[in-house]
Amino acid sequence: MKEMQLSREVSHLKRSVMRDLLALAVDPHIISLAGGLPTGELLPIKDFQDCLHDVLERDGSAALQYSPMFRPLQEWICGYMGTRGVDCEPTQIFITNGAQQGQSILSRLFLNPGDVAVTEEITFTGIQQVTSGRDMCMRTVPTDLATGVDTEALEIVFRETPRPGMAILIPDFHNPLGVSLTLEKRQAIASLSAQYDVPVVEDDPYSPLRFKGESLPPIKAFDESDSVFYLGSFSKMLAPAVRLGWIVVPKGLIPKVTVLRESFDLETSTLIQRTVSEFLHRDLLAPHLEELASVNRERCACMLAMLEKELGDIATWTKPEGGLFVWVTLPQEIDSMAMFHEALEKRVIYIPGEAFAVNGGYANSMRLNFSNVTPAAIEEGIARLAGVIRSALTE
Repeated sequence: MKEMQLSREVSHLKRSVMRDLLALAVDPHIISLAGGLPTGELLPIKDFQDCLHDVLERDGSAALQYSPMFRPLQEWICGYMGTRGVDCEPTQIFITNGAQQGQSILSRLFLNPGDVAVTEEITFTGIQQVTSGRDMCMRTVPTDLATGVDTEALEIVFRETPRPGMAILIPDFHNPLGVSLTLEKRQAIASLSAQYDVPVVEDDPYSPLRFKGESLPPIKAFDESDSVFYLGSFSKMLAPAVRLGWIVVPKGLIPKVTVLRESFDLETSTLIQRTVSEFLHRDLLAPHLEELASVNRERCACMLAMLEKELGDIATWTKPEGGLFVWVTLPQEIDSMAMFHEALEKRVIYIPGEAFAVNGGYANSMRLNFSNVTPAAIEEGIARLAGVIRSALTE
């Protein structure tokens, strides 16, 4: 077959390293600190099954047809956003197939190939795919590992010419850094978005996974100019396979977002929407999140204690109050990507920090997941990993 002429976009897209590593994670002999999954034993299988059964019994064929967004689900999400300080109406809740689709929709709403997009220097690979992966001109800003994105640097890139078409930031329990924005920085970002007329996409799938400390309002709660677009997701707070999320959209942009969404895949499964809505209206989410918080608190504490025991003299790491990840910074001479195969031989895996670096660098870093690993496996995995790191230091 002769070579075909492909689009510029597909030539710039790169496969997520994490998707490849998930294939390794199924090997029962490998301790995976690489994934971004909730613990499987706490997924609400029976409750979800009961909700699905009752939806089919009650709604019949309507649950299996094409359908507009399910209004009771929009109303629940609207109420939830209200508890977080965001004033919106149900019609502003635009249902998506997860937060990643929300990023894709907003990227196409605001950015043409070649436009300027702003992200953090270290950010989730999906964010990279909808910005640099679409051939954008990237401006990046550093992230403080204690307080979140550098807002002074953000103002500098916002006021540069040409004006950015969009910025994407992660406010809570950052993937991969584990850090959360301070209250002052959330307020500042909303103000900068309005002042410089730069839409800010607030990618927030992790805030419901807090297990320590006090919850903070999202950036959107301080948005007085309709320039902050909030993305939420049930993938981490309920189950990844539901592939259900939402965007809080200004009323005037709903028609544009709707048309863009139709060009992707028309709509989100009404069966999934109705089943998740049933789960929510039965008040099953709060106890589920409490159980997740209890387990994640224990596992995170275990990982931090093991890091201190095994690597306290040579490494530093973030100390998240929720979410799924710890970011580890190793001595400068360590290359975590080059070291990966040695770790694999010792049957422990992680995500090299370089995978999250928009402009390269950060080779001496790694992301570790604690949520989908038992405490015993965390202890063994960190011990194995420490051996690999110390061996690399002596080479």
